[in-house]
Order: sequence, then structure tokens, then C-alpha cells
Amino acid sequence: MNERSSEAELAAVLRHELKRYSIGEKLPSSRALVDRHQVSPVTVSRAIARLAAEGLVVTRPGAGVFRAEPHSASAAPRDVSWQEVALSAEAGRAPARSTDATGVLNALALPPADVLDLNSGYLHSSLQPERALAGALARAGRRPGAWGRPPIEGLPELRAWFAQDIAGPGGDLTASDVLITAGGQSALTTAMCSLVPPGTPVLIESPTYPGLIAVARAAGLRPVPVPVDGDGVRTDLLADAFAASGARAFVCQPLFQNPTGTVLSAERRREVLRIARSAGAFVIEDDFARHLVHADAPAPPLPLAADDPDGVVVHVRSLTKAASPNLRVGALTAWGPALDRLRSVQAVDSFFVPRPLQEAALELVGSPAWARHLRDLSGALLERRRAAVTALHEQLPALLGPQIPYGGYHLWLRLPDGSDEAALTTAALRAGVAVSPGRPYFVAEAPAPHLRIGYACAPGPSHVAEGIARLREAFG
Repeated sequence: MNERSSEAELAAVLRHELKRYSIGEKLPSSRALVDRHQVSPVTVSRAIARLAAEGLVVTRPGAGVFRAEPHSASAAPRDVSWQEVALSAEAGRAPARSTDATGVLNALALPPADVLDLNSGYLHSSLQPERALAGALARAGRRPGAWGRPPIEGLPELRAWFAQDIAGPGGDLTASDVLITAGGQSALTTAMCSLVPPGTPVLIESPTYPGLIAVARAAGLRPVPVPVDGDGVRTDLLADAFAASGARAFVCQPLFQNPTGTVLSAERRREVLRIARSAGAFVIEDDFARHLVHADAPAPPLPLAADDPDGVVVHVRSLTKAASPNLRVGALTAWGPALDRLRSVQAVDSFFVPRPLQEAALELVGSPAWARHLRDLSGALLERRRAAVTALHEQLPALLGPQIPYGGYHLWLRLPDGSDEAALTTAALRAGVAVSPGRPYFVAEAPAPHLRIGYACAPGPSHVAEGIARLREAFG
């Protein structure tokens, strides 16, 4: 049983047992709970922390854990109705902002312990290099000056590593062209807030990652969708969108696009850069899946940034997807005044990325364990993808499209016309599997109903197959 489900189960047991204790009575020691319930000390600690967060127990260092005084039910309810007026005061003004993060919150939601997770975009703990991460963190903490303030742009050694990782050994990217960020989402936020004025349009792929839509709207931008097909973004429509909207930025995922999994074709790569350069616009390249190439895949194309001599491309790279959701370290690359703008906006927003986290990232990618992990990960993702495709062919063959991505961590399923995505995802949860509805991936009306299933978040290939069998049950 994994740690998270053990923690939830123990918390439920202790929550029930609390009824036998009087207010202020001491609970058994952690050691006694470990012996009684046959769980690890970490599980006990986390379960107690959960109960403390719920206000059911209080912990007193050196004394133990005690049943808490219940909250008074007679307290007068807070009147926060005035906030409705205050928070809507900018309505009708330009730029209008939206903080609708439904798609992001759905993607980050942790399902109940008995539900198989085919929704998350992060690696299951069994796929994360936990030993290597622990070792890197320990070594980082012992580095001289590890807790000192880092340069605003990031540690020079880490910036140099990202420069080589993005451009390759023979590339012309240098450490001075790189800005360390707190993960890919933070990098996207910085890029859009830096390069696109509030109230103006920004071109995005359709469908696309819901977090990108949320960032654009929260920044007061107007996301304009450009459709994607089997070869990536439709460049004929991209040129039209630039001409019609006057946008000065296009955000794309050329490699294993989320959610479609498409790879931008060689011809369209050249067209994207030509069209953006003609429009006097930036291309913000979200290269989130670069380290998620499967073991049977051909060599992936280079980043768009590798074919860009004029500073059109602002490149986003992150370690989070390939390592751990908690290793929120990424990079932005740009040339010229754009980099100065990015640096200034990030400094105002968050000052800098904590140095211990940067040091740990540097220790990780600089160790032989990183290359071994990426090799192991490419094989593990291949196994899970094959399990997902095989199960879909057996259980729901009509949903699979003609192209199966050889990288990334998800499949984009086309539902029959007229399908109710919300009802289906709810039925899937009742059947014991969490999947993503397609609607949050579109800015405008969706042309058809879809589901996205992720397989990297499952414990193993057999769990992927079992999740799809449960999804089949949801169809009735």
C-alpha cells in the first residue's frame, strides 16, 4: 500500500477512535500507533498532522497528542458579502481579469485512496528518482553558502547546465541567456506578463493545457485559440490569427503537445518562426516534455529555439515533469531586451528561486543518477503507454485516434458526438478511476467531446489497464 493511502486510512481510523477520548485526553504514543496499526512512523506523523489541521487534536512537543476542544458552534457567522462588490469592481474595465482555475484545480486534485489516478500530469512516486533526490538534497545542504542569497538570475552553474540541456553541446546558448524560475508554470506566467501587455490578445493552441489559459486570463490577456491537427498548430490559421488580432505573442508546445500529443512537423516549425517574425511577435515555447521521450521513439526534433537567430523564441524548460512535482525548478531563455524584461518581472514577483532548491537541482542533474533515471523513465513510460493502448483497443477501441504519441504521459480520446463529458467523468469516479474531461482544454466552444487520460501517475502498467477497464464500466 502506498504512503498516501495508508495515511488516509489511518487518519480515518483515528478520527473514529477519537470519540472514545474525552476532551484533553492524551492519545497513544506514535510508537504505540505504529505497533498497533502496522504502519510506518512517517504515516503516523502525517495522519496526526491531518487531524491537527482539521482541529480534532492538538500536539504538544515533549508531551504528546491530545483530543482538541471542539470549536464553538455559537460563534456569529462572518459577513463577507461586501467582498462580492469589491472583487467585481473592475468588471467592465479593461483589462478584465479572470481567476477561474477550474481546469488547474481538477488537474491537481488528489483522488480518494480507492480511485485509480489517470488524471494527474505528474509522475507516480515509483517513477520519481526519490533516492537520487534525497541524496541531492542532503549534499546541497552541506554545500558552503547553500543558505546564502543566490543571484537574481539563478546560480551560474545551473544556468550553464540548462543552456547546454536546451541548445546541446554545440549550441550557441550560454548561461547569460538563462533565467532560473520556480518551475514551468512560473516561467509561463513570467513570460506572458513580461511580453504581452494587459488587455491585449495572446495566441494559444487549441486545445491546450488549462494552466496556460488560466495564466492568460489571470494576467488580463485575451487568449485567442489557433486549432491544432495531427501535424501541430495550423500555420495557415496562425497567420490569419496574427493578422486579425494584432497579437504579439504565440504560446505553443511543439513536442508532445498537451493534450493532443502531437509533434510540430518540420515544415510547420519553419512556418511558425517565419510567421511570428513577420508579425513582429514572440513565440513562447513550452518544452515541458523534452525529458519524457519513450524508449521506442526516434530522436525528437530540436527545440524551436535552436533554429532562432533573432530572439523570436522565448524558451521554457523545467525539471518538474521528469523528476518530482516538488522539484519546482525551471528555466527561461531569451536574448536581448526581452531577457531584461523577464528578469525584472520575475524579480518583482518572487525576488529569486530559493538557493537550497537550486543547489539540490544542480546536485541531481550533475550526478550519474540523473542519466540513469531518464533511461529508466523512458522505458517505464513506454510500458505504461503500451498498457493503455492495449487496454483501449480491447475495451474502448472507438476512442483511440490514428496517432499514438511516442512521448509525454497522456492520450487524447475522442468521445462520440453528443457525449456528456461531465456525466462520464463523474461516472468514472464512481467506478473508481479519475480522468480529465476535455472541455477545460478549450478557450471557446469545444468542437467535440474528449477525455484525456494520463498513465504516468499510475503505480504500474497493470493499474493503467485496470483504470481503463473501470472507465469502460462508466460507459455503461
